[in-house]
Formats: sequence, structure tokens, C-alpha cells
Amino acid sequence: MIRRLILALLLAASTHVHAQERPANVILILVDDLGWMDLSCQGSDYYRTPNIDRLANEGVRFTNGYAACAVCSPTRAAVLTGRYPHRVGVTDWIRSRFQRGGLGTPDKNPTAYVGGKKRKLLCPPNPYWMEHEERTIAEALGEAKNYRSAYIGKWHLGDPDWYPTKQGFTENRGGCDYGQPPSYFDPYNQPKGRHESVRAGIHRLPGRKPGEFLTHREADEALALIRQWKDEPFFIQLSHYAVHTPIQAIAEVAAKYKKEGKTPTQAKYAALVESVDDSTGKILDLLDELDLDEQTLIIFTSDNGGLDRDGSPTDNAPLRSGKGYAYEGGIRVPLLVRWPKMIPANQVSEVPACSIDLFPTILEATGTALPTDRTLDGVSLWSHLKTASPVDRDSLVWHFPHYRHDPGPYSILRQGDWKYLKFWAGPQELYNLKNDPSESKNLAASQTERMASMDALLLKQLKTQKAKLPRPNPDHSL
Repeated sequence: MIRRLILALLLAASTHVHAQERPANVILILVDDLGWMDLSCQGSDYYRTPNIDRLANEGVRFTNGYAACAVCSPTRAAVLTGRYPHRVGVTDWIRSRFQRGGLGTPDKNPTAYVGGKKRKLLCPPNPYWMEHEERTIAEALGEAKNYRSAYIGKWHLGDPDWYPTKQGFTENRGGCDYGQPPSYFDPYNQPKGRHESVRAGIHRLPGRKPGEFLTHREADEALALIRQWKDEPFFIQLSHYAVHTPIQAIAEVAAKYKKEGKTPTQAKYAALVESVDDSTGKILDLLDELDLDEQTLIIFTSDNGGLDRDGSPTDNAPLRSGKGYAYEGGIRVPLLVRWPKMIPANQVSEVPACSIDLFPTILEATGTALPTDRTLDGVSLWSHLKTASPVDRDSLVWHFPHYRHDPGPYSILRQGDWKYLKFWAGPQELYNLKNDPSESKNLAASQTERMASMDALLLKQLKTQKAKLPRPNPDHSL
């Protein structure tokens, strides 16, 4: 009897030590096109996001959270690698196979500069995939700590040979070359679509319940894997297709958001936001149920600013402009981090933080060594999250060497409260974000020395980071 009691005590002690030594679980929720003002914890009085607000109330909310680019694929590459998009070589959104005509999958990524006679500049080409040589969070955690890993939802980083399981993930549920879903309703396809991939629906996310909403299906996939992996460390990146176009919603949910001054499109968009909140709530409830809450790090953010076309489908005010643009509405996004007992609750940080910081932060939080065979651009936020200690970084850089909106290709440097915009074919702009978050007053004319200094630093950093710069077009004609 005594011997059995001793054995039981030893087993319990061993289990307790094992539980303490086990690395943390990580759930990274990356929403598509979610704007800085699209959450009630960010100040919105229209959107209803109680579950996402819980992340902010029980963790740290960054007021200066940034996406690494104003469009999706570059930010997704930055999140996974901890490197600037221009270092990775993905600087614009990647065209899916159905958007390339009959090109299919080429043998290698293009390298020749592109541009027509009406454009002053030649621009570097964007690739069709992120190269396998890049090292992802899933690869780092899997190789060093034997993590199980899953990618759920939007990938948009290449053709089939570059899908998530080719980049270190154990499971892939929905990650493919799509930039947006054919439909948010099961079976998530367009039966009459011109390309076979659109007719087939979302990769490894086949229909199962006609009419089921995609965000809820993504949540169910995450819940099933959490239950399956509850006894071992896991990393799940839940990359919702929401809230990207097409703006579709469950009719009864959208009806809750119909009010004076709001269009039907805005009500549907609000319902899309609510679907992400539903998903977040289901995950939090399951972590509580399985007693995993206190050993799970959750990060919540967006891949770029909200799509704001004169207030539709969302409105990023007081920030200027929206998705695709160099202004704050295009790149500033929600960033929430929660881990009970490890990160103090109800904290607000004004420190600028970016997509590139997630890789080193997750690795440090899980006790995983950083790779030594490549340069990382991100910095770990782990000490700052735990103790509000300063973050050792002088500036952040953005580089979009493509034509999208006038006045064309641009690069950005944020240094302290100052933001410098270098339009390669047009004007230069300078703003003090602390005094002017709406970027309404261009100070370039009155701050010439500061602007010259920031321009020199920006060019130096772009050179160091091996960015491909726009070039004068010798064939340019008006």
C-alpha cells in the first residue's frame, strides 16, 4: 500500500514537472483586411467583438500595431519569416493561377523588371510564390521543439508546391493560392467559374454542410486539432479568409447591424467581423474546457488595413485612407497578445510593433533559438509584453516598389513619431503621427533637414536589406 502511494506521488511529481517544462502552445489569428477601427476594443461603437475584446482585456493591446505591407501576401511572408517583405522578395499580392490566363506555374520566379511606356519607372516583378529557402515559424518550432503545426484558412503565398505543408506545417486546412474565397458559404466554390481551381473550391476544406459559413468552418477545424493535440505542444495559424471581399454574411446576423446611416454592404461587413469574433470565442472556450488556457499564447492581428472606399465596406477614420495605400489606414492594424499568468492583463502599449516581430517573439516565448543562418528584421516583443520594458529599435521600414495608386511606387520610414513617405515618381511627405495621426498636414516643406536625414536613413536601410528599387524607364513617354 505504501509502495503504491510512493509510486503515485512520484508519477504525479513527474507529470507536474513535465507540464511545467512543456513549451507553450501558440495560436496566431491573422484576419484578412481587418481595419484598425474594426473592433470595439479599438474604439468602434458599431462592431460587436466581445470575444476579441477579451484578448485585449486579458493581455496587451498595441495602439501602433502595423502590417508589414498595405496588401496581403507580403505581410503573410513577413509574419511567417520575421523578415521584411522586400528581403523575402514578395512585395505585392501574389496572382493566383486563375488570375494568370494560361500561364500556369512557371519553372521559376520572374526576375526581369516590368513597366510600360506611360510609366516613369520600371519596377521589380512580384513572384508567384515564397521560396522554400525561407524558414517559417512552423519549421523553427517543429525542428527545435517537435511542435505539431496547422495552417487554417488563407495562405496566398504560392502554387501547390509551395502550400503550407511544403513550408513546415503538419496540417493544411484551406491554405492555397486563393487571395479570397470563391464563396463564404459551403461548398465554398463557384460552380461556373472559368478556372478549375475556382470550380473545385478551397483546397483541403471540402464542403460538408450546405450553407455553413466559412469562418465558422475554419474555427471548427482549429477546435478539432486542439482537441487532437491537447497533450503535446502545438502551433496553429488561423488565417481567416474574412473579412476580405466578397462581402457576404449570414442574413440574420447582418440584420442586427442595419441602422440609419449604414448601407447593406456595411451591415454585411459587420457580420463578417462578428464571424471572426465567434471563432475567437469558440477557441477561448475550448482552451478553458481543456485546461490549456494558461499555457497558450494567443496573438491576434491583421494582414493590412481595412478596405476603405469612401467609408465602404469599412471606415478607418481617424486614420487616412485604407488597404493598398501608404497612409496609416493602409498599414496600421489591430495587434493583441494574450497569455494568462505570463503577460499582465489590460495593458495598452504605444510601442510601434510590426508583423516582422511575431516570428522572434513566438520563438523567444517558447524557448526556441533564433536561426543563425539568416538575417531577421523583426525584434522580439517578449520582454516588453511581460514587463513593458523598452523595445530596442530605432525605426521601421515599408517598401512597395509597384504601381497601384497615384503617385506610384513608395517606401516609408517611421522613426519615433515621424513618418516619411518617399514616392519614387512623385512628391515626398512627412508627418508627425503623435500630433497628426490622420496625416492631414504634410511637413516636408518646413522640416527639410529632418526629411533629408530620414531619406538618407531609408535608402541606407533598403540597400542593407537588399531591396529591389524602382528604376528610371528609358522608354517613358507621355
